[in-house]
Amino acid sequence: MKAVFQHIKGDKTIWAIVAVLAIFSFMPVYSASTNLVYVVGSGSTLGYLVKHMVLLIMGFAIIYGVHKIPYRYFSGGSVLMLPIVIILLIFTLAQGTTIGGANASRWIRIPFVGIGFQTSTLAGLVLMVYVARYLARNKEKAIVFKESILQLWLPVSLVLLLILPANFSTTAIIFTMILIIAFVGGYPLKYIGFILGAGIIALSFFILIAKAFPDAMPNRVQTWQSRIDSFSSSEGKEAYQVEKAKIAIATGGPIGVGPGKSVQKNFLPQSSSDFIYAIIVEEYGLIGAILVVFIYFLLLFRVFVVLKKTTTIFGTLLVIGVGLPIIFQATINMAVATNLFPVTGQTLPLISSGGTSIWMTCFALGMILSVSASKEETEEDILDDNPLDILHETID
Repeated sequence: MKAVFQHIKGDKTIWAIVAVLAIFSFMPVYSASTNLVYVVGSGSTLGYLVKHMVLLIMGFAIIYGVHKIPYRYFSGGSVLMLPIVIILLIFTLAQGTTIGGANASRWIRIPFVGIGFQTSTLAGLVLMVYVARYLARNKEKAIVFKESILQLWLPVSLVLLLILPANFSTTAIIFTMILIIAFVGGYPLKYIGFILGAGIIALSFFILIAKAFPDAMPNRVQTWQSRIDSFSSSEGKEAYQVEKAKIAIATGGPIGVGPGKSVQKNFLPQSSSDFIYAIIVEEYGLIGAILVVFIYFLLLFRVFVVLKKTTTIFGTLLVIGVGLPIIFQATINMAVATNLFPVTGQTLPLISSGGTSIWMTCFALGMILSVSASKEETEEDILDDNPLDILHETID
């Protein structure tokens, strides 16, 4: 055991938090998957649990591999990955498939493996690193707004516009996080205001086009509208989900009905992913609910600990850019389950079932651990990086 820990670098508390969340997730996923087995009529509860465990083991392998990479490589790597991500997003919009009833243009299937991959999650991660790179490289310079539009906001806009038709909530989260990184990174506040205004105008324009040509993007704007309407209404599919989630939470009481004894998992759609928090509250009660919130709060605290110890601007912005979205996503998932927020389709990081979410969360955590493990990186090493040199070193 000691030999294993010698190979693990970075913040040990973050490693422990990931392990706790992963182990804790087994029982809720196993329990909630009965909905897929008996209602949808596919697979077995044990099969879903084994799949979830395999995905988590692969996730740990991703964390281990990524945290061994010096974080300066992520800077140039984001430039190399950006065109690939754009191509993947275009391909997804054109060829995306329905996974478990999800929107047809969110997913592509990984060949030979048969696992659905949500390209927008990868795009968000790459975009965060790319923005952190730009801000770090221009920290000591006077930012010219016209230049930043071409170098920063044009790639950001392109990626977000490709994600938007299929996944509004993910687009909104990424855009919000980018504005936060830009503010922390010293990007002028008046320009951030311009970008925010431009984003609102672009969204309004998109909605008008979608309503004018409904055949081009069937049901997307209607879906967003119905989710917002049903948030304050008692009718519709989303209202049904929220009603069942409320019953699950109310049934849980202080200590819950016990592991595996949830009743609402048989009626609540997406009970093993989007609404797994409601099942956790039903089975583990208020104690379980508070414990999950506390663990994510502890992860946020450790992210700030890593920030305090980071010696480079890029490292600081990288940790913010990939760390805060994990907490933000967890908060939204729990807020949806408790009817404090409209239904969005965001999973609970490291607890909900689903390969893409687990893998990208693990990739982000690996980056944070890489930053926390680094003691020798300097601003010059990172800012003078050349993506082609990184590609050459990787091939060698």
